[in-house]
Amino acid sequence: MRSTAIDRRTFLTLASAAIFAPGAEAASAEEALFLGARRGSAGFEAAVIDEAGRDRLVLPLKARGHSFAIDRAGGRAVAFARAPGRFAVAFPLDGKAEPVAIAAEAGRHFYGHGLFTSDGRLMLATENDYEAARGVTGIYDAGGGFRRIGEFATGGIEPHEALLMPDGKTLCAANGGIQTHPDYERVKLNLATMEPSLAYLDIASGEIVEQVRLAKALHQVSIRHMAIDAFGHVWFGCQHQGDPTERPALVGRHRRGREIEMFTGPEAVLRALDNYVGSVAVDASGTVVATSSPHGGVVAFWDAATGRSLGMRQLADGCGVAGSGKARLIATSGRGAIVETGPDGDGRDLVAPGPAAPAWDNHLRRI
Repeated sequence: MRSTAIDRRTFLTLASAAIFAPGAEAASAEEALFLGARRGSAGFEAAVIDEAGRDRLVLPLKARGHSFAIDRAGGRAVAFARAPGRFAVAFPLDGKAEPVAIAAEAGRHFYGHGLFTSDGRLMLATENDYEAARGVTGIYDAGGGFRRIGEFATGGIEPHEALLMPDGKTLCAANGGIQTHPDYERVKLNLATMEPSLAYLDIASGEIVEQVRLAKALHQVSIRHMAIDAFGHVWFGCQHQGDPTERPALVGRHRRGREIEMFTGPEAVLRALDNYVGSVAVDASGTVVATSSPHGGVVAFWDAATGRSLGMRQLADGCGVAGSGKARLIATSGRGAIVETGPDGDGRDLVAPGPAAPAWDNHLRRI
């Protein structure tokens, strides 16, 4: 088993190095801003960009980042390391205070995602209790230096992304179903017995109030990322862990109290996703869903009301997506591109890809 003492020293180093880049501008409350993790010329960082793709705030990270918990009302965010990650960093979005390093609890690691409760009092993070092979949600006191004050089980293995439902009381966790252990790096230990699920939990008690699973034929389709549409329904994207020649449905919707619905779209769309959806987002109206595949180099669009495919746009190594307007989204790529795009096929290249451009990681979040 790995020593957590080494990780704690890493966190202290991270805290001392976490300063905002010289010359970075503070954000104003009126702007549409976006937050993503990337690798730039100086190393790993979290960056706030505006709708033109310009940097507004840059926070150095000790290692590769993944996604974020965002407290819009409180003007702060938490950046998580890529799974299996042991560090997170809380920071103000105006850059006017020192970041706070957060260490994973002994016997736990982060899965790269988290969220704030509606009142901003708590921050919840998806984590792995790897000795017990169970997923948990870590509970952190956001007003008390992000001290970990408890946890509750998510009802499955590998809770990746989690979202707060519109009622502000229920958390939806995507249990991807893949068992891993830090002693075996990223080896997947249970591919034959995977059981992915969506679990809805009461955040006050930790009780599971509803849980749905994919059909047995899809047990190797790992549910990873999610977004909530204008109707309050959960859309999710999956990554297939089985035979690569298979092409199962990767995009689904769940409405509380009903069975999961899966959507394939035209064969060309399903094939282009290449068994891997890396991020899910909705546009500003909540009626258009975007699912990105960096493996396939596409962003595919879906009608949130009907599940109908609305086509796709090519974006090499593209993964980060976030709603910017009605039927409009901002997308980022591992090759440095930032584009405004949508299902109408029209789009604007905000930043051209190139070797000097920062390589964006999986997720882009609207602040």
